[in-house]
Amino acid sequence: MEREEAVMLLKCHAFSYDDLSHPKMENGFIGSLRPFRGQLIEQNFHELMAILRVLAPELAQPSLDREVVACLWGINHMARAWAVEPGGMLRRNDLISDGQVALMELWLNMLSYAVMILIEGGGEKEAFWEYHQYVQEENGGAKKGEI
Repeated sequence: MEREEAVMLLKCHAFSYDDLSHPKMENGFIGSLRPFRGQLIEQNFHELMAILRVLAPELAQPSLDREVVACLWGINHMARAWAVEPGGMLRRNDLISDGQVALMELWLNMLSYAVMILIEGGGEKEAFWEYHQYVQEENGGAKKGEI
């Protein structure tokens, strides 16, 4: 994936892409939460981490792309506000299970940690370490799907 595609997909996942008819807008990370159709789409999380891998070198630079940071921040904030917080619309209306809340929180923690480490200049190995562990556990110890 090249940077241009990564940024376009990131905007779709953040529900900030200009083309509202793009399929990823409705089924992307944020789009899939409103309206929530009862399922978290794990592939969205993996795609976000792949996007982050593409953008990792530029996040370590002294000057950051405001649009990229806004998308990453927005995804983290909106998903927490809607799906994780006790008063969020999905929990308040009993639309999301406790297991889904825990999974969403895990994904958001991994995403936000990776972003923090990359911005601090801590390197990709540290930034993606927890994600790699998650992928290995998810695949029964296999390294399938690692980025």
